[in-house]
Amino acid sequence: MKKEKIILIGGGGHCKSCIDVIESSNLYSIHGILDLPELFGQKILGYKIIGNDNEIEKFHREGFSFLITLGQIKSVDKRKKIFDILEKIGAKQPYIISNKAIVSQYAEIEKGSVVMHGVIINAGAKVGKNCIINSGALIEHDAEIGSHTHISTHAIVNGDAKVGNECFLGSNSCISSQVKITDKIIIGTGSLVLQDIFNEGTYVGNPAKKLKNK
Repeated sequence: MKKEKIILIGGGGHCKSCIDVIESSNLYSIHGILDLPELFGQKILGYKIIGNDNEIEKFHREGFSFLITLGQIKSVDKRKKIFDILEKIGAKQPYIISNKAIVSQYAEIEKGSVVMHGVIINAGAKVGKNCIINSGALIEHDAEIGSHTHISTHAIVNGDAKVGNECFLGSNSCISSQVKITDKIIIGTGSLVLQDIFNEGTYVGNPAKKLKNK
């Protein structure tokens, strides 16, 4: 089977994890990585940095697909900006699923999202565009994850819960069943969310409460 040619955008630590996931899927051939001009020629896990963001359109015309491999901790701005550039030119952004993940055939995953090793996504769950579902995370039945959202390592989104766009759920955080979280919310590491969240901000603790601005 001929593998799809793909270029990665962003060469940090998250890129390394994505390379491992892409290789495990055995569906894609990584042509190279786009990063800062001063890093040109360097290698990440054997793959060369071959250009920068200014060359996205050139590689699109040559028929390459793309995956955004920049990380996302607090701000989604850089990932979202690149995603919008790719959308504007009509570039192909496949979703990538590790062969070590368990994803129901009845789940939906949109373009540009990556599902890392050890993830479980159950039936009826929906994952939006350009998301990171990180190692060991659990997305339960009928849960919904908005676009440009990062579900961190071993975070849990329980059944029928809804997480908005441009959110960040820290490692080992837990969203209770049927809870709704609006857009642009940060949930701290290990926090437990028991009630709906409608106001933007950072929430931490058990149960999670909004941090006050200093």
